[in-house]
Amino acid sequence: MKISEAAKLSGLTVKTIRYYESIGLFNSARSSNGYRTYGSTDIGQMQFLQHSRQLGFSLDECRDLLALYQNPGRANKSVKSVASNRLAYIDDQIEHLLQMKKTLSHLIDQCPGNEDHDCAILDALSVDNTQTHVKE
Repeated sequence: MKISEAAKLSGLTVKTIRYYESIGLFNSARSSNGYRTYGSTDIGQMQFLQHSRQLGFSLDECRDLLALYQNPGRANKSVKSVASNRLAYIDDQIEHLLQMKKTLSHLIDQCPGNEDHDCAILDALSVDNTQTHVKE
């Protein structure tokens, strides 16, 4: 099948499929005229990558997971390790986002939102950012 059909079946865009191929995540066959052709195995790999990316795995992690998926002799502890590392990263990001939210909420509370030219938000952004963090 052609790339447009593969995109529709996999949930990836044509551009994403071409990019994934260019970085070696997977390879497609080429017809005699040079066009890419895709089979069910290719679609399965594309769907695997699409699902992995939806869960937040990096491209390098996707590469590792795809290699593990394709290796019948894999140890599931390797898969669990990749997933556990991603979860720890997501937890760190959530904590960082919560702190950002708290700090931004505090700055918004400091701004009266009137016609004055003085702005607590801009003042806080213009100084050493360690002063803008809200203590717990």
